[in-house]
Amino acid sequence: MAETESLAHKFDPVYNKESRVLVLGTFPSAKSREMNFYYGHPQNRFWRVVAALTKQQVPQDVPARKNMLLSAHIAVWDVVKSCTITGAADASIRDVVPNDINQILKEAPIRQIFANGAKAYELYRKYQQPLTKKEAVRLPSTSPANAACSFEKLCEAWQVITEFLL
Repeated sequence: MAETESLAHKFDPVYNKESRVLVLGTFPSAKSREMNFYYGHPQNRFWRVVAALTKQQVPQDVPARKNMLLSAHIAVWDVVKSCTITGAADASIRDVVPNDINQILKEAPIRQIFANGAKAYELYRKYQQPLTKKEAVRLPSTSPANAACSFEKLCEAWQVITEFLL
């Protein structure tokens, strides 16, 4: 059985002054915390989806992943700065302290915010939308826990981000 822990987010958002889309996850999984970067679980389809949408090779290491995001004008961060969580189960997240995403919104011309999955969307609406006054678009989660959604369906749903990248 997975252990319940109180954890803090340990890595920075990825963005620059040309980022046009902000993709928000919930909180880093154990694998992501281990590699100190986003979507570190090998079964998470985030990198494959973004690579397909931006017509790039799937990046294999952190520097290549950062480069792909920045060259595509995609910013990535998580809604949650710290929380109590059991394993990697988003449904177990409680005692939330949200990240302040306004720093990204002030420094980058973000055209649209997207939530990677239902829990990220729910937490964004609860903790950040009152501060940002910006709607987020909920996308299906790229997590391996969302196995019911095929890679093709993910790509189809996530295609909407490309209209904001130009």
